[in-house]
Amino acid sequence: MTSTDRVLPDVPALTIGILGGSGPQGGGLGLRFAAAGHLVLIGSRSTERGQEAAAKLAGPGRRIEGADNATVAQRADVVIVAVPWDGHRETLEALREPLAGKIVIDCVNPMGFDSGGAFALAVPEGSAAQQAAAVLPDSTVVGAFHHVSAVLLADESVAKIDTDILVLGDDRAATDLVAALAERIPGMRGIYAGKLRNAGQVEALTANLISVNRRYKSHAGLRITDV
Repeated sequence: MTSTDRVLPDVPALTIGILGGSGPQGGGLGLRFAAAGHLVLIGSRSTERGQEAAAKLAGPGRRIEGADNATVAQRADVVIVAVPWDGHRETLEALREPLAGKIVIDCVNPMGFDSGGAFALAVPEGSAAQQAAAVLPDSTVVGAFHHVSAVLLADESVAKIDTDILVLGDDRAATDLVAALAERIPGMRGIYAGKLRNAGQVEALTANLISVNRRYKSHAGLRITDV
């Protein structure tokens, strides 16, 4: 089956919550999903910060609201985790109850930086996505959106973001839904890339892309051939 033959779930009516929506990656995804017609809820540590972040993303035809993380987790149909790595576990532990029964998309890349550039950090559970799954036993965790340039997401003059989104998870219905969400953003394709146990190397590849971008002054993404 080719990419043009795939039948993906119907997702336009889903409300998307973003934890860490005040940051560049979360805010950029929120902007793009709102432009695609979704109601987007921007979460932050306080209601005021969430509302401020939502106001910065507002624009004609975009439905974006801000609130604290717990409210966003409760109201959203699907939740994207885009918080800084150092607050990842703590944030999710506090939201275990409102996230129960929901699909949680983790796009966090555990990375460090030194004079040699970006490098992947070791995670006891194997990856940020696996840590999320361990912390949220009653949620369905999917890894995705690790390699999208926050700069391109935020640039409204960029009509299409030509990149493939590697989608990882243990539940077929959930990974299909996340792939369908990815394809709501013009130029993107959602590509299943394996079980959640394979998320570590996908998250780590972000460090390589950062090196590509620095050397070539680009905003590199990924394309998977023959799919």
